[in-house]
Amino acid sequence: MHGPDWQPDILGDGYAQTTLDLGGDPDGEGPVTAVLVRREPRADEDVRGAMLYVHGFSDYFFQTALADFAAARGLAFYALDLRKCGRARRPGQTAHYVSDLALYDAELERSLAVVAAAHPDLPVVLMAHSTGGLVLPLWLDRRRAAGRVAPVTGLILNSPWFDLQGKAFQRGPLTQALRVLARVAPMRPLKLPPSTVYGDSVYAGRKGEWDFDTELKPLTGFPVTHGWLNAVRRGHARLHRGLDVGVPSLVLRSDSSHWASTWSEQANRADTVLDVDQIARWSGCLGHETTVVPIPGARHDVVLSDLDAREHAYAEMASWLDRRQGAASATPPGSAEEEPVVTP
Repeated sequence: MHGPDWQPDILGDGYAQTTLDLGGDPDGEGPVTAVLVRREPRADEDVRGAMLYVHGFSDYFFQTALADFAAARGLAFYALDLRKCGRARRPGQTAHYVSDLALYDAELERSLAVVAAAHPDLPVVLMAHSTGGLVLPLWLDRRRAAGRVAPVTGLILNSPWFDLQGKAFQRGPLTQALRVLARVAPMRPLKLPPSTVYGDSVYAGRKGEWDFDTELKPLTGFPVTHGWLNAVRRGHARLHRGLDVGVPSLVLRSDSSHWASTWSEQANRADTVLDVDQIARWSGCLGHETTVVPIPGARHDVVLSDLDAREHAYAEMASWLDRRQGAASATPPGSAEEEPVVTP
């Protein structure tokens, strides 16, 4: 059996990608693929485990500082662009569309198998952001129920999407309406006002520090479709009934949310996408041991926050990884070795 065909990645030197063919799209948009990206290990790095990262909605993997952090902790780094997302989206496909979040199980299993084959008998830590932070717990709960936890030993969630924003009296009717709309017009977008507040806060071409491909990650985000949001709401409902992901979890979030139609310094130091109180409320539904850490001044993607907040987030991740039995660490607990400075 042949191994993955690694090709140069769009991130340039030090990164490679392989395409995972997933066959025909159950949602009728032709052949679908996912793309697995890896940070090429360096000769002087001690690999004692691996990390597999999954992005959120209107996103793709470009956070190379996160990959460097993982490598400094002894974790070979991999990231997955899900079907119809980022590198994996094909012409004519509706960006990020799935009718059921469980469809992602195919590429998640394939990716985990690639990682495990490259690093046999080593622990794998999973990490996900936003919508990916909902997708992974649902998948892990299904794996745990089937008696398949290994080689996963831990889960890190970066601002996971655990509930729909807004008041409860608004969420209920919308959720009911989505059940109907998902059947009659699944790929029709909701009529939502466009906003670049979050995009402006992170993109180097606006107010932020980070360079990324705005075709793959538009500053306004991709349209939110009826069928996709219905799939997310079903995922929320399953989470709220209680999961057991089978491994310890670390949940990182901002200490505040801020809703605004225009960018401001306040928007720059808060989660402008999700309600952090909802994240705090539903984190207990992950099951197993869960640690929740609010990061003062963090943005929606905590590792794309201002330097003080992101260094705080990385320090929390480092401490949590060091405490996890079997989780790889390049720096033993209590070591005086300086943590790498995380910069764009």
